[in-house]
Amino acid sequence: MRTIAYFITPHGFGHGARACAVMNALQEIAPQIQFDIYTQVPLWFFQDSLSTHFNYHPLLTDIGLVQASPLHEDLKQTLERLDNFLPFDPLLMAKLAQQINKNQCELIICDIAPLGIAVAKETGIPAVLVENFTWDWIYEGYLDQVPEIQKHIDFTKGLFEGVDYHIQTQPLCHPIPADLTTQPVSRKARLAKEAVRSKLGLPQDASVILISMGGIPPQHYPFLAQMATWQEMFFVIPGASESLQRHENLVLLPHHSEFFHPDLIQAADLVVGKLGYSTLAEAYWAGIPFGYVTRTRFRESEILGQFVEQEMGGFAMSETQFETGDWISLLPPYLELAPRKHTGPNGADQIARFILSLPS
Repeated sequence: MRTIAYFITPHGFGHGARACAVMNALQEIAPQIQFDIYTQVPLWFFQDSLSTHFNYHPLLTDIGLVQASPLHEDLKQTLERLDNFLPFDPLLMAKLAQQINKNQCELIICDIAPLGIAVAKETGIPAVLVENFTWDWIYEGYLDQVPEIQKHIDFTKGLFEGVDYHIQTQPLCHPIPADLTTQPVSRKARLAKEAVRSKLGLPQDASVILISMGGIPPQHYPFLAQMATWQEMFFVIPGASESLQRHENLVLLPHHSEFFHPDLIQAADLVVGKLGYSTLAEAYWAGIPFGYVTRTRFRESEILGQFVEQEMGGFAMSETQFETGDWISLLPPYLELAPRKHTGPNGADQIARFILSLPS
C-alpha cells in the first residue's frame, strides 16, 4: 500500500477540489494508493468528493488570505496570522515529520500549502507542488498596502522555488519553467444532466443558471425577487437556504447539500458568480459560459477572467452589478450559445500519470 501525504491550503474550496480531482485520478490508475490529507478544508468536502480511501488530519497548513467576505480579503488579519504562523513552529515540524515517517509516506503533494514542502525537506521525502499561483506572487499585489508582507513573500518564495517537482495548471498566473504544465484540473461529474435536473425538479428543456460563490457563500442574495420575475429562466443557488427549497423558477440549496457541485455545473447552461479556479475548471469541461464577478485587487482574478473570455465565452460584472441583479438581463444571448466542447485530457489525469512516473 503506497501512501501519499497531501497538504492543501484552506483558502476556499478550489484547492481542495483540485486536490480531490488528482487523488481520484491517481486512484483510478493505481487503486492501492491511499492518502493522508492535511488541511482545514472540512472533512465532508473530501467525503463527498473522493472515491478512494483517505485519512483526514485537521491541521492549519496555510494562512493564504483571510477573507472578510467571498469577494473581499482582510489584509490586517492576514498579516497578523502570517506573523504568528511563519516561520513554522519547530515542534510542529518535528511532530509532522514523525507522523509522516510513521505512516511510511513516500511522497508529499502540496496544493500551494508551503508547510508541506517544509515537512518534506525535514523528512527527506520528495515534494510535488501543484499550483496555478503561489502565495508569494499573490502577496506581491498587496505590497503597496502592507509592505510588511515582504518577509512572508521571501519566506514562501524560497520554499516554492526549492520544491522537488513543480506542476502548473492552466489557467496559470505566473508561467515559469516547470516539470509539467496541464490543462485545467477539475473533479468529474457523476450524473448525467437529465438525472440532475430531474432530482432538482427542473424541466429538461429549461434554461438553467447556477449561482456559485465558492467555499464562502454570502450572508444573503439580494436579487432573489428579481430572479422570480424572469420566469423563462431557472436559477439554482447553493448556500441560499438551510434546506432544499423550490419557489417557482428558483431552487435554493444549503451550502453543503446532497448535490455534487460538478453535477450542478453539468446540469446548467451557464454559471454566474465568484471567479474561482474549481468553478472555472468545472464549467470549462462542461463547455458552458461563465458570468463572473471581478475582484480588482486579487491578482488571480484578471488571469482567470481573460481565460474565460478567450476559451469559454462569458462576461465580467462588478460587485455592485452582481448585488443589484443588473446582470440578469444580460443572460439571454449567452444562453443561446452552443456548448463549447474541449478536447484532450483533464489536467488531473495528466498529473496522475506524471506522479506515477516518478521514481519510487
